[in-house]
Amino acid sequence: MPLDQIDVDALDKRDPNKMTFLEHLESLRWHIIRSLVGIGIFAIIVFLAKDFVFNTVIMGPRSSDFLTYKVICAVSERLCFAPPEFQLLTRDLGEQFIVHLKVSFWLGLVIAIPYVFFEVWKFIKPGLYDKERKAARGFVFVCSFLFFMGVLFGYYVLSPFAITFLASYDVGATSAPTLHSYVNYMTMFTLPTGIVFQLPVLVYFLANIGLIGPQFMRTYRKHAFVIILIMASIITPPDVITQLLITIPLYFLYEVSIVIAARIEKKNMNK
Repeated sequence: MPLDQIDVDALDKRDPNKMTFLEHLESLRWHIIRSLVGIGIFAIIVFLAKDFVFNTVIMGPRSSDFLTYKVICAVSERLCFAPPEFQLLTRDLGEQFIVHLKVSFWLGLVIAIPYVFFEVWKFIKPGLYDKERKAARGFVFVCSFLFFMGVLFGYYVLSPFAITFLASYDVGATSAPTLHSYVNYMTMFTLPTGIVFQLPVLVYFLANIGLIGPQFMRTYRKHAFVIILIMASIITPPDVITQLLITIPLYFLYEVSIVIAARIEKKNMNK
């Protein structure tokens, strides 16, 4: 039977040990296609909501009325700050359109991430034992929750501090940032943060298969802290404050991951 006539849902329900290599590939292909379709649908919706997306979401952190600035000023006037006013330029004829497409795709991915994780789960679920399925229950919710927490942290915490620092930095030259560079920085502050917030999930699976344990993570805690600092320096601009802002939650997640690994080890020992 040709691969394009295979019932993909039936493939997902079959014993993975009895599936051929090509059937595995066919199943994976359809999970990827469905994920891309989901991303595409949300990307189209975002594309059509251009004014709201750019004026409210993308340009939000460069406005003094942004929520983060208001909250910090309400807490203490001494801590109050806001980014300087600056204009965004476009230097290529099609730059605004290309940026619009790029923003639509990335926001479509962010909104569709629960569905993407659902497709990932449907692909790996048939290959798990019943105990492993029970242990991984809530995979879609946990991964989506951590991803959204990371993205929101990057948007409401990292972006305001980073934009204020970068826009205020002066070495005597006239600052004229482009729309493309601004959107690239906004993407860098949010998407990678959502990804690195998946650390507890990664540790959960590695601990379940015995690759790492709590003692290993405690022994190399200092090394992990250095790696986190390096990751923070990559995600954020060369600003000590923003680097600390991303380092603190990442290190907290590392400590949470140690607790998760310890519970898994204890559970496995009691079997």
